[in-house]
Amino acid sequence: MAEDKKWIQEAVSKHPGAFSKKAEEHGMSTSEFAKTVTSNPDEYDTRTVKQANLAKTLTKLRKKKEG
Repeated sequence: MAEDKKWIQEAVSKHPGAFSKKAEEHGMSTSEFAKTVTSNPDEYDTRTVKQANLAKTLTKLRKKKEG
């Protein structure tokens, strides 16, 4: 089970807070910016699109854990 959660730590530890900072610069929350990026992936670089997908995944995991 510990190995299952390790991928989250590895994914986040590379650039912690980078996606949140980008969202803040665009005047949006992290979830709003993730929706915008995934709706228009051609307008953003590959790293930002991957970060948006990760943000959406982590949001789903959090909701699943809470509910």
